[in-house]
Amino acid sequence: MPKTVNNGKSKASSEKCIRFRCSLQNTILDVLRARPGWIEVTNEGSWDFYWADVWWMKEIFDRAYLEDQMRINHFRNHYELTRKNLMVKNLKRLRRQLERDSGKSEAQKCDFFPSTFELPSEYHIFVDEFRKCPGSIWIMKPIAKSQGKGIFLFKRLKDITDWKRGVEYQPQLLSPDGTSQAIETYVVQRYIENPYLIGGRKFDIRVYVLVTSYTPLKVWLYRSGFARFANNRYSLTSIDDNYVHLTNVAIQKTAPDYDPEKGCKWSIQQLRRYLTAKHGQRKINYLFQQITNIFVLSLQSCQRVIIND
Repeated sequence: MPKTVNNGKSKASSEKCIRFRCSLQNTILDVLRARPGWIEVTNEGSWDFYWADVWWMKEIFDRAYLEDQMRINHFRNHYELTRKNLMVKNLKRLRRQLERDSGKSEAQKCDFFPSTFELPSEYHIFVDEFRKCPGSIWIMKPIAKSQGKGIFLFKRLKDITDWKRGVEYQPQLLSPDGTSQAIETYVVQRYIENPYLIGGRKFDIRVYVLVTSYTPLKVWLYRSGFARFANNRYSLTSIDDNYVHLTNVAIQKTAPDYDPEKGCKWSIQQLRRYLTAKHGQRKINYLFQQITNIFVLSLQSCQRVIIND
């Protein structure tokens, strides 16, 4: 009789399977469990693939022993790409490097994001830029939050002054448990006031890439992404309306007139068909190639600092 492993499968059959662990209790776990040839294991040392959360990477990874076949869903310092302020820092560094090495025309490839500053560390630099652009709108984003949390638009410096007085900015203030609170870092960006609209609504595109190596850079593009739409028609008359200016599904589905049957998403294929019908295949092929180039530049910007092993 063949030997069994701790999941009850025979050794012979388990060798044909991918043994996985998952520290999340959500859709990711459901998908992994439903995959043919993937079996869930509980033993800490018997897995091939581990979908770990960021806490595990921070607290456990450095002292964990990984065998050659083991794979994890994060690079060790993934935050160089996923934290908004670090991503901007790396992109600005890449732009300077390209200008030194190849000239301004090559560096202009990195000009795909608006003027961006980190607060509070670059507050005075931001104020100088703000005063050069009177009447413009800016957007504030906390660097490590998701689902649109903490994001707001403003066009008066007084709005930032009020924010500076808030709990997020004051390291001297105490939490309810008596411990001091750290400064919450934000990025502030020049808001794109004339976005491309579909049906009068703002949208963005969510696309996934899989990076299997940074040295050399190896990237796989997932073709089935989606576009996320704002629930309300675009207007600059009310910059505090998140149903107009943000596209996060977590926000849009709370709109009073949100239709869950209709939703607020298109597949990439739907989006591409719409744009092609309106602008022609040649222009849209070029557009999506430019989007792919942005993915590559973003990854190249942190290629030197990501720990590959």
